[in-house]
This record gives sequence, C-alpha cells and structure tokens, in this order.
Amino acid sequence: MAKKALVLVADGTEEMEFTITYDTLVRAGVECTSANVQSGGSPYGTVGTSPALVVCSRGVKILPDTTLQPLEAGPDKYDALVIPGGLKGAETLSQSTEVQTLVREYFDAGRIVAMICAGSLAAKTAGLPHQPVTSHPVVKDVLVQTFDYHEDSVVVSDKVEGKGTLVTSRGPGTAFPFSFKLVELLCGREKSDEVRGPMMFPSSVPYPY
Repeated sequence: MAKKALVLVADGTEEMEFTITYDTLVRAGVECTSANVQSGGSPYGTVGTSPALVVCSRGVKILPDTTLQPLEAGPDKYDALVIPGGLKGAETLSQSTEVQTLVREYFDAGRIVAMICAGSLAAKTAGLPHQPVTSHPVVKDVLVQTFDYHEDSVVVSDKVEGKGTLVTSRGPGTAFPFSFKLVELLCGREKSDEVRGPMMFPSSVPYPY
C-alpha cells in the first residue's frame, strides 16, 4: 500500500519548500494531498476558486487539492504531515489551533511530522517535547530555549519514546535533502537513492543519512 503525506500550504508559504517536497514525494510513489490553511481573508486578495488559490511568498500561485478539514486529515489517514516555511505562511500554520492539534496527534500516533524553515515554529506552538530541531536562522531565537537546537541541514529526531519522528530542516536551499530524507523514512533508502539519480542531484553535495 502506498504511503500518504498531507502537505499544508497557506498564503505566504515558501514555494520551493512546498513544491520540491511535494514533487519529490510523488516521484517516490507517495500519495500527496495539499491542504490550504486559511486565516481570514487573504492579504493577497485571492478569490474565486474552491479551494482558495494560495499566493506564495514570491508570488507563485498554487491551487491546493483541498481546504484543510481536520476530521479528514488525521494520522489514521496519512503517514506524514509536512509543514513548509515562508515566514507569513509559517505564522499562519503555526498559529492555527487545527494545525497544532494535528501536529500533536501525528506525533503521539508515531507518525512522521516534517517541518522546514520557519515551519519549525509549529513544533513550539504545538507544545512538542524537548528534542533536536533546526530551522531557518530567523526563528532560531524562538526555538533555542525550548529545543536542542542544531544547525545541520536536516535534523531527524526519534528521541521521544513511544512517539513519532520529527524531521526539521533549514530553508529553500535544504529542501532537496529534506525531501530525500522523508522519502527514506517513508519508503526506504533504496527508494531515496532511486529518486535522486534521475533528478541529477549533485553527487558532490553531502546527503544526510
């Protein structure tokens, strides 16, 4: 049975972090669903589509698969929850009580919770326990008092007994290693290697196993 991932998105999400992760997971055979998390009216004035069109941090427009419906988004339906960054989008996602609840539910259910860039703010707002994390430097000060902060490109934490795996990463430039690590965790290292080859990911760039 194919693995499934729920990838959240909001106005102001960093488009590279969203699209590279979504695309790489699909290449690995993971069934991805993108879900728009709305916060009032869009500051970008996007209207007229259902679900609502998302305008990302650099103006790229994305039509999500659905609007977030928490009852249809739980860890009984997906194997991984992905939260991209982009400061405005990350603020919306991390401050959403629905997203906070989902983060805790996935973590408690032993699923993968993945956050990149400022998306790591959701680890704090959801009240996840002390463990290794990373993020974009712009939100480091918010996280360093609560977590064991690292500056590696990808940090994988399975340190909390009986809970899920938290995967965090730093920004657009680490989106590929972040995505490859998610493929490895969901589908195995062989599948991650298989996906990376045709994508021509530079062999000179260290991959964090």
